[in-house]
Amino acid sequence: MTSDRTTNLAAATRRRVTETRARARAALRRLDREGAVINYVTVAKAAGVSRALLYRDRELREEIDNLRDRTPTTAPRQPASQRMSQASRDELLAALRTAIHDLRTENHALRTRLAAVLGEERHAAQLPSP
Repeated sequence: MTSDRTTNLAAATRRRVTETRARARAALRRLDREGAVINYVTVAKAAGVSRALLYRDRELREEIDNLRDRTPTTAPRQPASQRMSQASRDELLAALRTAIHDLRTENHALRTRLAAVLGEERHAAQLPSP
């Protein structure tokens, strides 16, 4: 009786390990197809497995390391708490557009005034001396 339970338990463990590795491989292929950043954290999260499993499995580790080397690196991402929400981004963009509009209006007024002053100076220089 004990032998049957042990055999069944061993078989269930082998099935679970096989299914877990298959999920990890499928997640790795999906992340690669999507062009997502590939590292141990992203693969573990996408597959619903532990990072320890990925580090322990030599084949998965090699596959992750190979794909990770091909993934272009960018500047580190900011934590979510420091990233700007879409509403904040839209509000900032609107404020910047308003500032640009105001600056262009002021610039136009200054150029117009400068042209008038330069015209007056030229006119004054052309008048005969008394």
